[in-house]
Amino acid sequence: MRKPHFIAGALLAVAALASGLWSAVVQEASSTGVPVHVVVTVEPRHGSSVPVINREDVMVYQGHDRKKVTDWLPLQREHAGLQLFLLIDDAANTSLGSQLEDIRQFINAQPSTTAVGVAYMRNGIADILQNPTNDHAQAAKALRLPLGDEGATGSPYFSVVDLFKRWPEGPVRREILMVSDGIDRFGGGGPSNPYVDSAIEEAQRAGVIIYSIYAPGVGHYGHSFWRMNWGQNYLSQISDETGGESYYLGFGAPVSFAPYLEDLSHRLTRQYLLTFLAKPERKAGFQHFKLRTEVPNAELVAADKVYVPAGM
Repeated sequence: MRKPHFIAGALLAVAALASGLWSAVVQEASSTGVPVHVVVTVEPRHGSSVPVINREDVMVYQGHDRKKVTDWLPLQREHAGLQLFLLIDDAANTSLGSQLEDIRQFINAQPSTTAVGVAYMRNGIADILQNPTNDHAQAAKALRLPLGDEGATGSPYFSVVDLFKRWPEGPVRREILMVSDGIDRFGGGGPSNPYVDSAIEEAQRAGVIIYSIYAPGVGHYGHSFWRMNWGQNYLSQISDETGGESYYLGFGAPVSFAPYLEDLSHRLTRQYLLTFLAKPERKAGFQHFKLRTEVPNAELVAADKVYVPAGM
């Protein structure tokens, strides 16, 4: 008569053991994950003094869960390699010519570890005039006046995506400076633009940061207040969501690009390669994450999503 009690007790013991093992598996999974990499820029919240940030100062969250940071590599010295593409809109007003000298000086002032490329956005493609080169004088020579033709481009965001197709991945970080009015002459304006979203997704997938400078365009589109407003919004969106910065001064052409380019040069020297263990899903895809630090006067700037491979 005691056998049923014995069997029941054994089953409970097995269940408890299985529960304990499952709990251990879950606990182990929570402390591991898939390593993903993100380029992060450290910015001062006030003034120009940039605090020192160490790995233990960096906190990464997916939802409410804090994820383990496994590496925080300063992108300096032997790790300072960078490919920077200047992507200029051929539908920009030819008044952009007054800014070309500032851009040339910016190119020539880059450190020897930075390879600079030059391309123009036209008819939905990236017309590459100079592949990334460490010969800065050669890159500067590739600059020219934009065509100033309203029909020269359908959507600058097509050209951004096209550049990714023509730009092989390498062992160094990749970033873009986009000079445009941001107007999508193919899809128009509105709060949600699929071509802007597609360009952001491709940049996040490739880990490319996009900076942008507003430059007035030509033709009716370039002088429409409504379209100009959306153009600036799109430039802000693509820069914010890839971890960059968007520069503009109202709706007029800036007096000089020099302050913007100087700020960008500083940002490029304050970057780190962050590696953390992300929680994988059954399917690979983009996941939101947030960065925090308790170091005073420091802000960690990065893309708002990261591409995470599928879990096993």
